[in-house]
Amino acid sequence: SGIFISPKGVLASSGSVGASLIIWTLCGFIALLGALSYAELGTMITKSGAEYAYLQEAFSPLHRTLGPIPSFLFAWTSVLILKPALFGVTAMSFAVYAVEPFYGKCGHDDTIVKIVACLCLFLITFINAYSVDLATKVQNLFTIMKLVAVAIIIAGGVYMLSTGSTEHLNTGFEDTTDSFAMFALAFYDGLWAYDGWNNLNYITEELKNPSRNLPLAIMIGIPLVTVCYILMNVSYFTVLSKYDLLLSNAVASSWGDVVLGGATLIIPLAVVLSAFGGCNGTCFTGGRVMYVAAREGHLPEVFSYIHVTQLTPLPSLIVSVILACVLVLAGEIFALIDFFSFTAWFFYGLTMASLIVLRVTQKDRPRPYKVPIIVPVIVLLVSVYLVVAPIIQDPRIEFLYAFLFSVSGLIFYVPFVLYGKKI
Repeated sequence: SGIFISPKGVLASSGSVGASLIIWTLCGFIALLGALSYAELGTMITKSGAEYAYLQEAFSPLHRTLGPIPSFLFAWTSVLILKPALFGVTAMSFAVYAVEPFYGKCGHDDTIVKIVACLCLFLITFINAYSVDLATKVQNLFTIMKLVAVAIIIAGGVYMLSTGSTEHLNTGFEDTTDSFAMFALAFYDGLWAYDGWNNLNYITEELKNPSRNLPLAIMIGIPLVTVCYILMNVSYFTVLSKYDLLLSNAVASSWGDVVLGGATLIIPLAVVLSAFGGCNGTCFTGGRVMYVAAREGHLPEVFSYIHVTQLTPLPSLIVSVILACVLVLAGEIFALIDFFSFTAWFFYGLTMASLIVLRVTQKDRPRPYKVPIIVPVIVLLVSVYLVVAPIIQDPRIEFLYAFLFSVSGLIFYVPFVLYGKKI
């Protein structure tokens, strides 16, 4: 769903058509390497919760007091910021395209967008609280809708290329930025569109035959998504100059106005369906982090409860939607993406470090799937760059807030987890 929002951010930060296409390709490669590393962790540690479970397994045995801190801080940050921010941004993507046809070129009202986004969040949460089976069926249906939207845009781009519409693509690397910090921000927007490469690891306990299906889904899914993203960006640039794209609030709709003419309503409708499916996937996995962390004693016990008949993690889903609505009402979409990406890549890097630690401390443990050690090392180095480069070259208060919020969890860790105090 991010491909309908992120191209504007990637282009704005990279500066040129050619650089943005290279960044989209590299983002797909990074997502694939990260996901393959997670596949090793997920097939070795068959617990739901993804990063939380892996950090707990790798670092907790090293020291009774300090070892559990990485997993606790991840749970703290993920529950209160990461998952709600991702949930909220995807809902805002839904809302932007849902209201766009009613405003046309006049520009949409941000208040209306936020109200629609909140309504989307509550509907998705109801679906996921009501039934796991219903949430899965919704995901399957709307994944098909996503691919229909992608196919329409790619087919339109192929047609425009066949007519010789390459003027904007031929600008190549004109105006490419020379700032490492701006490239990092471009990667933030691109990698946000790929985010979800680790989603299956959040529900490992609910997968059938995870040792086979987890790596298989990754090897099929991420290369397919990468190809689609590159082709869609090429399609956008067949009719939109970089200035047109940067001025657009809904890139795919702007493309549809030029290419589809009277049928342009197809695009916002298809994108709305796509974003709804992406929002559903985020909700489905987000509630599981809180559920698993509470089960391990790192969050209040009530968040580990499941509904007595529906068997869904109802308390964690309710908290997630409330936090997502707060972020939607308080934030702006690209600021939320940068805030999310900065924090997320810190923990992705820490998770890569956990894989390396486990290779040393548990080298004889069975690994149904195993990646070359260079793979997590590359992702770890990328995560260091994505976290450090913006701070060094373009210090922003948002990054300081993200860091301070993450470490503020220690205020609660010491009394409530380490010493077991009860409220």
